[in-house]
Amino acid sequence: MKSDARSAETPDANPISRRQFASLSLAACVTAAASAKAPAALAAAAAAQAGATATDEDVQIRTAGGVCDAALARPQGKGAWPAAILFPDIFGLRPTMREMARRLASEGYTVLVPNPFYRSTKAPGIGPDFDFQNPADRARLGALRAALTNDGVMQDATAFAAFLDGHEAVNNKARMGAFGYCMGGTMTMQAAAGVPARIGAAASFHGGGLVTDKPDSPHRLVPKMKARFYIAIAASDDQRQPEAKTALAEAFSAAHLPAKIEVYEGTVHGWCVKDMPIMDGKVLYNEPQAERAWKELLALFKAALV
Repeated sequence: MKSDARSAETPDANPISRRQFASLSLAACVTAAASAKAPAALAAAAAAQAGATATDEDVQIRTAGGVCDAALARPQGKGAWPAAILFPDIFGLRPTMREMARRLASEGYTVLVPNPFYRSTKAPGIGPDFDFQNPADRARLGALRAALTNDGVMQDATAFAAFLDGHEAVNNKARMGAFGYCMGGTMTMQAAAGVPARIGAAASFHGGGLVTDKPDSPHRLVPKMKARFYIAIAASDDQRQPEAKTALAEAFSAAHLPAKIEVYEGTVHGWCVKDMPIMDGKVLYNEPQAERAWKELLALFKAALV
């Protein structure tokens, strides 16, 4: 396993107490609340800022569980590009995730960002007024996540892949990618197991609950996969569960699948996503390490999505 670099603090984030952060973690799926601005306005502003190299639009996808609202980002102009699915963290489909999808799209990919809670609510699912100290809110979150079982996400991934393969902006002869953050890391593994014939590369960034002692632990799905994997682990998560990286490495080795698994030294859970909170005066988002992780994602997709 590799370890590298130290964290760098970044200003301008919302303060949060240690107690709130512990509650917010919820099986290591932490992220900050997002604003509820109109997606179209945010897309236009971001496109202008990025030089209008990629755009996104709202789409709907019929699945076995209902109709999923999602965002689809693509490079500007006509063409067909390899597809990728971005699985959000616990705060769901929001402006930050759209921005990340557009950034990847500007590299030559068509990127789908589904609302993981579509069975219960429209995106983002959890608003900025959500209180992790409130038992009623925590219960609501549990209800939102209840459908995200291995079978549920695998069925969703099948529908998402079919939608992408039928879209004019997708090169369906190229392998498909998947990547996710926090709880999205778990969903990435579930998706890779659910659509092994299509997903050829996948990445998890500070994924939560990838290894558990339960029969349905995501790492037990590895034999069903055919994807090349990159797994980036926060140092704080590794300290909490140091055996996880070994269990993951053993699972991929037994399945004869290539997997690069790294612990990012000096990072805390959630370091890749910009709208992270401050905990005890320390910024969670780590721009240098987030950029390093992004480069790993691009290298993986460039090598495998052919």
